[in-house]
Amino acid sequence: MTYWLAQCQLRDVTRHLVWLLVLLMPSIAKAAEGTPTPPRLPSNISAFVQEDVQFLQEETVVSAIRREQPISEAPSNVYVITAEDIRQSGATDVPTLLRRVPGMEVMQSTAGVYDVSARGNNQLFANKLLVMVDGRSIYFDYQGGVNWRLLPVTLPEIERIEVLLGPTSALYGFNAFDGVVHILTKDPAEMDNTVLQVGGGEFGTITSAAVYSGTRDQWRYRLSTGLDQAHEWRNRDALAFRAYRGNAQVGYHFTADSKLTLRGGYVATDRYDGPFLRGHRDTSEPSFGYAHVQYTAPRWLIHTWWNRIRDDWDLRSQPPLSDFLSLTDPQGVPRNRGTSHSYDGLAQHTFPLFGTDLTVGANYRHTTVDSNNTNGFQSENRVGLYLQDEWPILSSLRLVSGIRYDLSSGREVTFSPRIALLYRLFEHHTIRLTYSEAYRPPTLSDQHLNVLNTVTIPTMFGPVSTATPVIGSSDVNPEHIRSYELGYQGWFLAHRLRARVNVFYNEISDLISFPGISNPIRARNVGDADVYGGEVGLEAWVTSWLSGFVNGAYQDIDQTITTPDRRRGPEWKVNGGIRLDELPTILHGLSAELAVHYVSAFTQPLHNLFAILAPFGVTAPSERSNAYTLLNVRAGYRFWDDRAEVAFSVFNALNDRHKEHPLGDTIGSRVLGWLTIHL
Repeated sequence: MTYWLAQCQLRDVTRHLVWLLVLLMPSIAKAAEGTPTPPRLPSNISAFVQEDVQFLQEETVVSAIRREQPISEAPSNVYVITAEDIRQSGATDVPTLLRRVPGMEVMQSTAGVYDVSARGNNQLFANKLLVMVDGRSIYFDYQGGVNWRLLPVTLPEIERIEVLLGPTSALYGFNAFDGVVHILTKDPAEMDNTVLQVGGGEFGTITSAAVYSGTRDQWRYRLSTGLDQAHEWRNRDALAFRAYRGNAQVGYHFTADSKLTLRGGYVATDRYDGPFLRGHRDTSEPSFGYAHVQYTAPRWLIHTWWNRIRDDWDLRSQPPLSDFLSLTDPQGVPRNRGTSHSYDGLAQHTFPLFGTDLTVGANYRHTTVDSNNTNGFQSENRVGLYLQDEWPILSSLRLVSGIRYDLSSGREVTFSPRIALLYRLFEHHTIRLTYSEAYRPPTLSDQHLNVLNTVTIPTMFGPVSTATPVIGSSDVNPEHIRSYELGYQGWFLAHRLRARVNVFYNEISDLISFPGISNPIRARNVGDADVYGGEVGLEAWVTSWLSGFVNGAYQDIDQTITTPDRRRGPEWKVNGGIRLDELPTILHGLSAELAVHYVSAFTQPLHNLFAILAPFGVTAPSERSNAYTLLNVRAGYRFWDDRAEVAFSVFNALNDRHKEHPLGDTIGSRVLGWLTIHL
């Protein structure tokens, strides 16, 4: 650590000390802030309406500061997807659920591959969004990014998904660049039964889960297993992916608010139409395993976990390029065989200081990779240290500030601050002003990749092949983002209408890529991008059985990148939905949801080989992705004392056939039937 700290320049040390002083300065005025008082209903609202109030209470979130707080007090822009949202959506995967969050970008290129990011930063092999399950990162450090088909959780056991938009490295470090998607599972005591769910329908789609959970004295336990599969959009008779997953959890409650939890699981595939890269469409059989130990107490949070990812895929070119382009390891083997392990430990403690709660935390990560597509066995160590505090400056004004140092093997220290001012205009109306920074360090693949890119061109004298090494580099700088955000959240009509508005400006620098403009092709920083825009949304609860939402997002991108890595994305995204559930009288048991997602047209740069090979008959697809509208509907009926439900859902009910990437498949519609039983 001394070696790493010695690399910091004097001006950086000075800047860091200033942030420490800001973080640790005593409170200007101490004000006790309890939980928000429930909204007062006007006297003329009927008793029927008053019974609905519990349904309308403000969410409590844990991801913004790593402990519970009302969402209106969170120093980040947070959206919550509940278990009821998951049930009513008819979605078979998490990325489909994330489409409803304004500012999130979801791109499906094959039936097996999703890329997800936020605010103009989405791309093939997206790698700037941190995804966690119960506080445990499932981000793959070896290559960067998340394989959404390998999520180690079944949909029925998810309690909620908390989505944080904007850099959150001050708390989570390393890869919380665009934000965080935090999947939280249900407490076994809450389920305390057996849940069986199966859905199936067109395009060979099957989604199934069995969850068994319960309690005994101070013990809590849960077992889950599931099978998910779908056929290709381009060939409804060909399997696109099939994934088997199993998880086990056991916990012991020492007291009502302290517990020790052990988790473990494994996800395996025997077919996966991906990963999907620029110019390549690979076929693989990846697997993912994990073990997790977690201790929580009122002021303590301790995690340790192990993740293992096994990559095993054929390296293939896109059909227009397949006669000209091949990718192999240095020995000419057109297949990747690699295994990556990561070992993590985290400890966090919160204690009172000057009338405030100061949070101190540290984490360590050791990552290894052994692959025929890298320079042999490689490893990396990372250490993170963070502080976070919050002060009630006035009764209506709070300051939340945090700083974090991340140290990575052989690299300079990175410094990630976050500061947020939250001003309560009046009860249930809050304005938030946030400044934050984050870094995404080069992955082991960015540093140690070693493959051959071979282009074969026909000539009058026969085929001529040129092999260009594609290699990593230890000289690239971490990707960096500075974000400025102004947000508002307010409740109206006795907590029946919530309005949210956010505007942001992001300065992104030192983006990392492998631009094909040199020999060898080497990892390097390709340029900068500025993204600005905003999101606005309304959520309405008319009664406990009728609700709806509408939101929209706009973004614009200005950049210095001129290679095919330049940022592109839709300027406009609009979402809306209406839900009926637990209808009164004779309609009791019926439920229905209709959700609409509109995405405007945009252009997506293609691999420069399409232009190079055009004289030899290669026709590039259009770079333009047309605007599209997804209409997803679901209807269900509960019976057997609400212990069973039958439902049907339609994805893309308008059959708006579209491509979400120029090289991707044409997305069509799909009808599914569902059966869920609680025993």
